[in-house]
Amino acid sequence: MHWISIILIGIAANLDNLGIGLAYGVKRVRIPILSNAAIALMSMIVTYVAVTAGGTIVEFISPKAANLVGSLLLITIGLWTLVSNRFSQQGIAEKPELFDEDKNHIISIREAITLGFILSANCLAGGIAIGAKGISAIWTVISIGVFSFITVGVGSHFGNLLSNTFIGKYSAAISGWLLIIIGVLGIFG
Repeated sequence: MHWISIILIGIAANLDNLGIGLAYGVKRVRIPILSNAAIALMSMIVTYVAVTAGGTIVEFISPKAANLVGSLLLITIGLWTLVSNRFSQQGIAEKPELFDEDKNHIISIREAITLGFILSANCLAGGIAIGAKGISAIWTVISIGVFSFITVGVGSHFGNLLSNTFIGKYSAAISGWLLIIIGVLGIFG
């Protein structure tokens, strides 16, 4: 169950990144490999801090209660993802050039760090929930980083082509439902 949760968290936390990558691809703003790696690294750092913080919760309550808290947090995050407008991420998707400060249609490493920090916000609460559930911090962080790198890269590469697909149009909803499913499975699993 933990491996499935780790993989699904990696996917769910980064579906928005796919949408952002698509937006950059459509606008023909390139995200070089090193810049994409910087975005993934920011997600990994934020996730590690969050998972570690969530892990400290286990020290103060029983493992069963921590599992319940973690599962309920994942469900809450999933519901929030479904009902929120995701203002900051919609703004990035609608105007990706905001982070291309020098307007050269290439996201530099410095620009990618800022972008990565904003995109990693959805990793924060999920990381706390994962930590509270006692799931491996290192594998969760690796999963988040790998899927961040893949989704941003694929999104920016295929831009216009993928933006009209089901995943491109409904990435936030898919992410929300995945988090809810992981939370429900955690309660009953």
